Amino acid sequence: MIQVRKKERETAESLIRRFSRRVQQSGVLKQVRKMRFRQEEKSRGKRRDEALYKVKIRKEINRLKKLGKFDEDALRDIKKRM
Repeated sequence: MIQVRKKERETAESLIRRFSRRVQQSGVLKQVRKMRFRQEEKSRGKRRDEALYKVKIRKEINRLKKLGKFDEDALRDIKKRM
């Protein structure tokens, strides 16, 4: 954590400038910006389960389309069942 104490007879502007310089020199902002949109990788099992779920839903959608019974309500029902 970066701390800056106000010196005697120091203006607020110079204090802010000194604080900003310390923050930039520490590299905190650079590190935060680098990690900002980073996402943790999913485990292999979780990725596999998601893929199997998508396959099941796609199979059911294709079956309903062939029968001519597919619409938004059918999709909602499929997702509820699985």
